[in-house]
Amino acid sequence: MKRAYLNWSSGKDAALALYKIQQEGEYSVQKLVTTVNTEFNRISMHGVRIELLLKQAEYLNLPLQQIELHGEVSMEDYNEVMKIETNKLLDEGFTHSIFGDIFLEDLKDYREKQLEEIGVKAVFPLWKQNTKALLKEFIANGFKAIVVCVNTDKLDKSFCGRIIDPSFLNDLPPNVDQCGENGEFHTFVFDGPIFKKPIEFEKGEMVEKSYKPVDESDNNCFSEDQKSWDTSFVYCDLLLK
Repeated sequence: MKRAYLNWSSGKDAALALYKIQQEGEYSVQKLVTTVNTEFNRISMHGVRIELLLKQAEYLNLPLQQIELHGEVSMEDYNEVMKIETNKLLDEGFTHSIFGDIFLEDLKDYREKQLEEIGVKAVFPLWKQNTKALLKEFIANGFKAIVVCVNTDKLDKSFCGRIIDPSFLNDLPPNVDQCGENGEFHTFVFDGPIFKKPIEFEKGEMVEKSYKPVDESDNNCFSEDQKSWDTSFVYCDLLLK
């Protein structure tokens, strides 16, 4: 089998991608790779505490490589850090990089281009699949996840902290992708067929945060399109029991 690492976000898409890869048997996933925000010591974007990430890796029985990034990293610095870390993986014999992306063409092209320059092949096991069907499959297979981040520009903050189940799916507004593929929400997976046992946690406080892009006067990494991004988020803090 081809030696691969999985880009692990801690959420449902990454978990379902790992499940499908393990079922198909073409790739041998031997490591999880996660970017972490060193400013807050949490998973980038999802805002999940590192101790919960470590528990996921333990219960998945896979080694974890954390890629450390500052909270206000520019695209130029991000690309440089990722190139260094990916070269380390290449030196370890990894030939394929697995992602849980479903239909964001620009992001897929970006990932493929960056990895191709280094000599690693990008793999997308969920690509172009129906997101409602995927979420139903996720639930039917016994996975359990909780919403840990909501983009309040796209989804009401009341969805933050909810468990992913049929009622969650039914309650989503029609303009919101069922898998949150447009960045509407992010999740933390705490149980499922790929875990040796469930992760025990309790919900902490809800935190609202706003962000802005890195100041363009400091670098020229951001185009006008890149600066028109979403800025308001609500996070549900999770505490490991």
